[in-house]
Amino acid sequence: MKLLIVEDEKALSRSIGEYLKMEGHICEFAQNYHEAFIKTADNTYNCIILDIGLPDGNGLDIIRELKKSKSNDRILILSAKTSLEDKLTGLKIGADDYLTKPFHMSELSARVNSICRRDNFVGFNEVTFNEIMVRTDEHQAFANDQLLNLTRKEYDLLLFFMANRDRIVTKESIVEHLWGDNVILTDSFDFVYTHVKNLRKKLLANNCGNYIKVIYGFGYKFCES
Repeated sequence: MKLLIVEDEKALSRSIGEYLKMEGHICEFAQNYHEAFIKTADNTYNCIILDIGLPDGNGLDIIRELKKSKSNDRILILSAKTSLEDKLTGLKIGADDYLTKPFHMSELSARVNSICRRDNFVGFNEVTFNEIMVRTDEHQAFANDQLLNLTRKEYDLLLFFMANRDRIVTKESIVEHLWGDNVILTDSFDFVYTHVKNLRKKLLANNCGNYIKVIYGFGYKFCES
């Protein structure tokens, strides 16, 4: 995938680019608002990784310009812990997701792939993985043609796993995806474990493969083996 990394911290920008290139992505860079504005005007990207705190302008204005031009570029906001208002504004005006600094590169990669894979869902009412099928228009999930009795959080979690199949997702990313800023992050993620355990139990009860793997010290991976 073709990505644009808009980040004024040179060391961080270089680290992001090196990591994502190793995963097979094509990366371009902009270190300030002016460079980002020119690149986004002249090119299209699968995803723009956008630090909204730029030295010569506000990254939120780049999002506004992209949406004004009806661009389909996906946008992942990078933000400081204290910028809750900017995060919410960014999502409201068209960003797809946000990630709070500092972050792990594996987390960033999972978010980028999740955002880009959403395009695979656009225009399709059904998303499948082996014997699992999700009808996104009806918010229903099936296993071996049997309707799964999932809670809304379990349904969202299943779709999140399917969008990030074969990728490690951390408990923190699950919390931010399912609850956003409506939950206070603590050192305890027992409620995440409970949702994952219940979802796995329901899938196994309907003769699904054991796809949800625990990656100790990191999080989970949704995969075949």
